[in-house]
Amino acid sequence: MRVTCWGSRGSTPVSGKEYLKYGGDTACLEIRTADDDIIIVDAGTGIRRLGNSLIEQGRFSCHFIFTHGHWDHVMGFPFFKPVFFERSEFTIHKCPFHTDFVEKMLTKVMSPPSFPVKYSQVKAKIIYPDACPATFQIGDLIIDPIPLSHPNGGAGYKFTENGKTFVFLTDNELGFQHGNGLPPEAYLDFARGADLLIHDAEYTDEEYKTTVEWGHSTYTQALDLAIKAEVKQFGLFHLNQDRSDAAVDAIVDKCRERLNREKISMDCFAVGADDSFTL
Repeated sequence: MRVTCWGSRGSTPVSGKEYLKYGGDTACLEIRTADDDIIIVDAGTGIRRLGNSLIEQGRFSCHFIFTHGHWDHVMGFPFFKPVFFERSEFTIHKCPFHTDFVEKMLTKVMSPPSFPVKYSQVKAKIIYPDACPATFQIGDLIIDPIPLSHPNGGAGYKFTENGKTFVFLTDNELGFQHGNGLPPEAYLDFARGADLLIHDAEYTDEEYKTTVEWGHSTYTQALDLAIKAEVKQFGLFHLNQDRSDAAVDAIVDKCRERLNREKISMDCFAVGADDSFTL
């Protein structure tokens, strides 16, 4: 399995010379399986570049999985050019949401006055398999969802293939349990031993004093989870929209200093646009 990030910024896309290293696009991941199936996780603004890349490769078939419907995770969908090709075919998985949640969400994104082209006008063939409450598969890739601790709910995912595991927990507040969320211990068990954990790390401890219940974790909370779960690689995600590259680097340095101090062997980094991980 290969995981590629096309956008890791939180809340809103940003631009400027201070965002060149990690990029300014919002959440979008691409997973390529051993059988070369393509799975797109979330449709933040990073999906625009992904769509252009897929067209260049002549790839017009893929799967979609969504974590939740907040706008920074869906606002790029209308700019995903393959949706306007008749030859495109997308399987959009409803799991673990209720029957028509995902389709309604995308319809709203492409509805006046938000966007001039309606969802009903897309030319791609879109398939919605029946929703499921738990584990599902795409080829040999096993996908386990878990409820996120986030306003309005959402789902994190564990992707397992050929004995390798990738856990994606964006928009997950470890310091406060939202109505649909779980206690931190549940996410610890879910991520335990993962080859790669990418987790929400929006805030510093100081910032979190005024952002409790906003649905995001501090980088120290996320690092604690990664350490206790004994993951092999840990990536900080949902980077704050006002956090410059230099400030993100400083946070990564602090994380690595703690790991070195406690003699913990774990690769730690901030996830940037175009970063790729092979498991």
